Amino acid sequence: MANEIERKFLINKEKFNLFLKNEDFREKEIIQGYIPRENNTTVRIRIYSNQGFLTIKRKIIGISRPEYEYEIPKDEAEEMLVTLCNPKLITKTRILVIVGKHTWEVDFFKENNEGLIVAEIELGSEDESFVLPEWATVEVSDQKKYSNARLIKNPFSKWKKKDVDEYNAK
Repeated sequence: MANEIERKFLINKEKFNLFLKNEDFREKEIIQGYIPRENNTTVRIRIYSNQGFLTIKRKIIGISRPEYEYEIPKDEAEEMLVTLCNPKLITKTRILVIVGKHTWEVDFFKENNEGLIVAEIELGSEDESFVLPEWATVEVSDQKKYSNARLIKNPFSKWKKKDVDEYNAK
């Protein structure tokens, strides 16, 4: 069993764009959906880089949770997205950048979540140190509204004005 230890941050888009001008980065398109569950388990189907993945995650405690991820054939992942998942999907462009010894994943959400940008870093332990880039602003690891599973149910385009204003102020 793998344990996912992840921290999430909002970013300053202008500083991030300046950073990208001087750095190498990789970009990939992601489509993902969630199979409805009611037992504090998340079951995700994801397609990226021409590959399919099935991921099962238990309820998050702090910034850690058990995670099981398996590569599956892309055609089966496409079928599961249509037949098993909530009809709403998350689509995003992910930019991967290396800062220090870690790879940061910066997600630019699309469609119902257009305008939302969240950066994530996965760690080996909860107390592992890392370099916080100047473009990372406020940590939102403990705010469920920024989780992909929650964005399916309550997309950024449906957030209350005060929540959007709060996001834009950060």
